[in-house]
Amino acid sequence: MSDNINPADFPKSDVANNNQSLTLQRGGEELMLEKTLYRFTIRPNANFPNEKLSQIPGSVWRRSIPQAKLELYTVFPNQLDAVMSQLRNDENVDFVSHVYTLENNPGTFVYLSDQITIQFATWVDNTKINTITSTLNLVQDQPVFGIPNTFIFLVSKQSTQNPVKITNYLQTLPEVLAAEPNILIQQEPNYKPKDSLYSQQWYLNHNSSNQLVAGSHISVEQAWDTTRGVRSIVVAVVDDSFDLKHPDFQGTGKIVAPRDLKENDFLPLPGEKETSHGTACAGLAVAEENGSGIVGVAPGCAMMPIRTTGFLDDQSIEDVFNWAIEKGASVISCSWGASAVYFPLSIRQKAAINRAATNGRKGKGCVIVFAAGNANRPINGTINEQNWPKNIVQGKTNWLSGFAVHPDVITVSASTSLNKKAAYSNWGGNVSVCAPSNNAPPGMWFQETGFVYTQPAIVSSLFGLGVLTTDQIGAAGYDAGNFTKNFGGTSSSTPIVAGVAALVLSANPDLTAQQVKRILQDTADKIVDNNPDLQLGVRGGTYNSNGHSQWFGYGKVNAAKAVRLAQQMGAVAKITNKQIQVKNSQVVNIPDNNRQGIKSAIAINEAVNVTDIQVTVNIIHDFLGDLEVYLIAPNNQRILLQSRTLGRRNQLQNTYTVRSHPALKQLLSLPAKGNWQLQVIDYAALDVGKLNNWELVIGHGK
Repeated sequence: MSDNINPADFPKSDVANNNQSLTLQRGGEELMLEKTLYRFTIRPNANFPNEKLSQIPGSVWRRSIPQAKLELYTVFPNQLDAVMSQLRNDENVDFVSHVYTLENNPGTFVYLSDQITIQFATWVDNTKINTITSTLNLVQDQPVFGIPNTFIFLVSKQSTQNPVKITNYLQTLPEVLAAEPNILIQQEPNYKPKDSLYSQQWYLNHNSSNQLVAGSHISVEQAWDTTRGVRSIVVAVVDDSFDLKHPDFQGTGKIVAPRDLKENDFLPLPGEKETSHGTACAGLAVAEENGSGIVGVAPGCAMMPIRTTGFLDDQSIEDVFNWAIEKGASVISCSWGASAVYFPLSIRQKAAINRAATNGRKGKGCVIVFAAGNANRPINGTINEQNWPKNIVQGKTNWLSGFAVHPDVITVSASTSLNKKAAYSNWGGNVSVCAPSNNAPPGMWFQETGFVYTQPAIVSSLFGLGVLTTDQIGAAGYDAGNFTKNFGGTSSSTPIVAGVAALVLSANPDLTAQQVKRILQDTADKIVDNNPDLQLGVRGGTYNSNGHSQWFGYGKVNAAKAVRLAQQMGAVAKITNKQIQVKNSQVVNIPDNNRQGIKSAIAINEAVNVTDIQVTVNIIHDFLGDLEVYLIAPNNQRILLQSRTLGRRNQLQNTYTVRSHPALKQLLSLPAKGNWQLQVIDYAALDVGKLNNWELVIGHGK
């Protein structure tokens, strides 16, 4: 067979028959993987000659995936097994794997690394762990910080099964609570440019004019009367690359701890032919006030540019957030998501984000801001899809953005210069706030097809201005010159919110990450859009009884109000010895596979403010990995106490404190009087259980 393989000769479908599917364990869920027919990867070792990469018989080398040290190849389907078998016998190749797609995500390719994560039951000792893993030829690499008895293992060359099959087997063992392979999925930047003739930074402050309505900005000038940001507050912008020579990124102490995870160095610069999305995002948040160019929301703050690998595997996400924690980031801005329709986070990814949100800033937590996305789809929901190009998405389709639904992040949607929903902006109950951006048709990027517009197509005109920001210098940028007028998407609204969060912390650095989130939500402007969505016909531009909108979250960020409230709030109240202790011992059955769950109440009658809080929970269930447990305060503030990380465990007896579970800090200083509720939700069918009892202890200063 010639090595000059023409992809046009391949079958129209790159997905194998259903009998080739595998179950992927991920974040307490089971997803179906399907083998592709003519793609595979290898991980060569140091003895593999570089010139041999393009000389594997019957194959064509396509690209490197450097963060996992993988090389991607294509091959005719009838040669796939033979070529892979030959490579598995090559002593200079450590790892060979099929490439997969996620079921109902045909444009999303899944690459396997040689890492798997195993969470053992607390009673399993090291001897038993070694016995289990050695029989599978697994090599222990390192523990997963923050999750007890959980470790990363490497699949050795001697292993006879791939990581997916190994983890599926491990899930059947009583000693194992959860097991996941580390997969790689392409990263998708959440931007959607649109041409514009306007160059003003209307999103910061403006007087109404053409395509501008009163109040569609973020009122930053009034915030600047208090603070324009201080260098000790560092905004980590996590993105594809950064033009660090840009004039608006200059200044003493402006750039802190730059990191390039793609090239494994400390110069996160764009490649020779790469347009830098990160340059545009960073400018919106922190562009320096220097008398020329633009000014960011928080120009006095420092910038930590972190270049991603372009893939969203466990190691890459850990590297991003670990670097931000270790180097002192205050705010972490992420204008990207997975190039996938349905993407739950893994155990390690959830833990990495939680670690940053709770352990960063010396225990006060990093403020983490994520883009909602630009497909005009629910962050977590179902749409009956039709008429997509190549039917890449078809029929009843479940949508999930794992980063956007993480309880520790601030999820940002987009509004327009007319104070309406941006046509592309994703939506749902997990949206925290919105911020101004452009207006454009919705779409998303798939590795197989490139960028496609979501369906049905929007045929009416879309009104609203584009966003002016920093641009990569020279011809490689979005526009000629040092700035672009046509930036937008939730990629634009996200760093704007990150900049406001940086101003809030500049005004009061003692605030916790959760307090900052609450400040942004509580001070947001309740913009309203009564019109139906132009694509799907749904309505979500008004607010429910809790003050939340599906489209805008708790409203559009208002920098002036947020900074003012931050000043008024003192540091977290000190814990006192005075306590109120109440227990609810009524046994309640937990309904199976019911998103409403059950709620059990405890009434507090004392008119005091919360200075400390702890919750003790006693639940039995056939599979605790099905459950999430929330505490709901009298003001309807909802805190996730327990995520779906308990796997096969069947008994939960645990106490959640401010020290062990810093998310509870956001309840400090709230009035204690009223009904407190424990909510338990079962997200999967078959296994059942009950809430035996729970106890609430509130510390106060009176």
